[in-house]
Amino acid sequence: MKNKGAKQKLKRKGATSAFGCDLTEYLESSGQDVPYVLKSCAEFIETHGIVDGIYRLSGVTSNIQRLRQEFGSDQCPDLTREVYLQDIHCVGSLCKLYFRELPNPLLTYELYEKFTEAVSHCPEEGQLARIQNVIQELPPSHYRTLEYLIRHLAHIASFSSQTNMHARNLALVWAPNLLRSKEIEATGCNGDAAFLAVRVQQVVIEFILNHVDQIFNNGAPGSLENDGNGSSWHTPHQPILLSCHSHGAQGKVRVARF
Repeated sequence: MKNKGAKQKLKRKGATSAFGCDLTEYLESSGQDVPYVLKSCAEFIETHGIVDGIYRLSGVTSNIQRLRQEFGSDQCPDLTREVYLQDIHCVGSLCKLYFRELPNPLLTYELYEKFTEAVSHCPEEGQLARIQNVIQELPPSHYRTLEYLIRHLAHIASFSSQTNMHARNLALVWAPNLLRSKEIEATGCNGDAAFLAVRVQQVVIEFILNHVDQIFNNGAPGSLENDGNGSSWHTPHQPILLSCHSHGAQGKVRVARF
């Protein structure tokens, strides 16, 4: 998907700002398969962002806000501008911000309990089947976006010797942006309860990262190579890069180690 075509499609469809918009509604209105913000950031980071602490270190706030404004006005920012090449971490921060502002998280409020329960059982083979089953319950737009993001993060994890960002570290910084509990957000939690919630979120994302090929090997609800409108996205056998020219502590959860 090229910049000009993507921008024209967004305007033609009358899409609103990607940020803070329901994922399914936004993708349907814009005609995109996965969020253009994600595609753009992922391509940039895979090309220019194999650096220490990618996705862990924060970029300059003013640069993040500038990028947010440009994407939010249906522009396709030129991420190769010197200001962004000198502050690569602002692109990673922007990508996380997009997911953090989704009104319904990528893994959805509705499936939070199922995801946390899925990783509280042993052995690992049982966890894999449970996680696969829950992921299959995601809305098609969430499934497609999750697969794209996880394949991107798994690719970044393969450069951990250069970035110090292996799967566990990536899961730690990404989990709160992807998996959230509406109940916990409403009531708040601290101390042991907060630690437990963060830990379980991390375990879920780390497990998905470590089993990406097994989880996404059978196609998906709404997965596509072509949607009939000329829009296509990567499949498990295609390269990840796409051109832009991305409760309380009651009832302790037993977190499995892997």
